[in-house]
Parts: sequence; C-alpha cells; structure tokens
Amino acid sequence: MKAVKVGSPATLKTLEVVDIADPGQPAAGQIRVRIHASSLNFHDYGVATGNLPTEAGRIPLADGAGVVEAVGPDVTRFKAGDHVVSCFFPFWENGPPAIADFSTTPGDGVDGYARETVVLPGHYFTLAPRGYSHAESATLTTAGLTAWRALIVDGQLKAGDSVLVLGTGGVSIFALQIARAMGASVIATSSSDAKLEKLRELGADHTINYRTEPEWGKQVRALTNGRGVDHVIEVGGPGTLPQSITACRIGGHLALIGVLTGRAGPVPTAALMARQQRLQGLIVGSRQDQQDMIRALEVTGIKPVIDSHFELAKLADAFAHEEAGAHFGKICVTI
Repeated sequence: MKAVKVGSPATLKTLEVVDIADPGQPAAGQIRVRIHASSLNFHDYGVATGNLPTEAGRIPLADGAGVVEAVGPDVTRFKAGDHVVSCFFPFWENGPPAIADFSTTPGDGVDGYARETVVLPGHYFTLAPRGYSHAESATLTTAGLTAWRALIVDGQLKAGDSVLVLGTGGVSIFALQIARAMGASVIATSSSDAKLEKLRELGADHTINYRTEPEWGKQVRALTNGRGVDHVIEVGGPGTLPQSITACRIGGHLALIGVLTGRAGPVPTAALMARQQRLQGLIVGSRQDQQDMIRALEVTGIKPVIDSHFELAKLADAFAHEEAGAHFGKICVTI
C-alpha cells in the first residue's frame, strides 16, 4: 500500500512516496482502519521540514479519518463500517493534561496517517460526526479540538462573551464558528482585506487588518468600549502576545496555542500582571474532549471550512501551499 515518509534531511523536497506492507488484521483491542483523508497543521509542517526533528522515515500527519474495516477481539467501541477520526494524544483518555511531549503523537513520535491503512488500538480513534465527509472529519483531530479546548474546556465560554481570533488558519476559524454558535461575539484579524471579508461572512462581528493597524490591541479595546475581550485565541506567539495582552480584558483569558512568530521571545509580564490575566498554554486535548466536541458539532451543525484538497502523492505541494500562507481554513489530503 502507499504511504509518504519524511526524508533525510527532512525537507519538502525529500518527502517520498513509498510502498509499505499491509498491516494485516487486528489483534485483541485493535481496529483496522482504511484512511481516506487527513489535513495539514503547522505541527505537521514542522515535522516535514525538520523544524520538529523526528526519526528519518517517519510517516507524517497527525490527522486521520476513515472507515473501520475490521475489529479485533474485545473491541466494543467500534464495528466494521464505522466512520472514525484519530486522536492527537491517543493515551490521554480524559481529565487534566497527562503528557508534555509528542512521543505518542501520530506523525511525530510514532507513524502518522499519510498512508492508506492502519491497524491500531481502538483508543487511537473516536467516532466521526454524523454527516461529515472524511475530509471534514480529518480537520478535527488537531485544529478543531484545539479551538474547542481553548474556548470551552479551559475558557468556559458562555453566551455574551467576546472572543478575539488571530488570522485565518484552521484553529482560528474553528474558534470563530464555535464562539458564534455559543452566542459569543467575535473580533478577527488578518493582513488580507479579502480574507477579512470572508471572516465577516462566517459571522465575525468586527475585523481588523493588522498590517494597516499595527496597534491592533488598542483597536480591539476601542471596539469593546475600552473593556477588552474575554478570550484571545493566541496563535502567533511572542510576536503577537504583547498586542493580545493589550486586547484582553482585566482578568481575561489568553489561550496560548501557536508559535507562528517564533518559539521564544520577551513577554510583557508587568502588563500581564497588571491586567491580572490568565495565560494558558495548551496543546490539543483528550479523547473525552474530542467526543464532547463531536456531540456539540452534531447539534450545532458546524462544518469546517476547507480551503483545498490534495492527493497523498502531492503532499509536498500541499505543504508548499500551507507555507505560502494564502489558504483560508484547512488544507486537506485525500488518501
């Protein structure tokens, strides 16, 4: 069967389409899943380009969605024919965070879903949302669950709250959709006026072009009558955090998710303390969080925004499209 492996050195040019052995039939506790789709995340790009070092020959991609073909003895959660979606942390079943690295994350510490079929323990998956395509389901493992945990699990979002989302990547767009479905207002930023128009079409109450408004934190405060927003989906990291602190209300919640502007940098701690804000780092969520999110998606009818589709053999092209930063929403891979 076909798969893609990370080359040595890891670059987009050394990603290699290979033939690998079929994994066979599931043993006790395992399920066999035909993978039909994946989607790209910044983490996957880091693995594929060597910015997040992993073993040579690693099969990348943390997100995987498909159909159960067979189940092993003692498996009660799934049956043949079920549509399923993968978990980012397969061994984090529920409760507070239980892992601080990517040693068990598919596509990083272990092989991921850039392949046609897998045989894995059942806890590597949950049922996919009813009515979702495989591509839509494949957007949930990383981006969807990160937005859900940031706003619902950690943020305890409620109707009437205000949310700031940065940019138009998968996490930010999911956060916009979840916030609006929960009755919150949303302010969104981008450097593209065309993308800002799309954000308004998705329900953003206000939009800000951060290139023409470099002090966008003050603009957010002005849009909220000087109060600031209740929640910030902080995907930028050190380069955007100072403005996010300005934009957030006294006692507000900043969900630190991304490192798009770098892995380290100065933090205005005095401003953070003075405004008595909660800066919460997070990476995706638990299997139970994913199941809770999927129930909510089925009730609200939220569907992910998909920018484009690429065949597995064109995975390098998909990453190049992500690298260019022109996408709006998720880039999906058909397997």
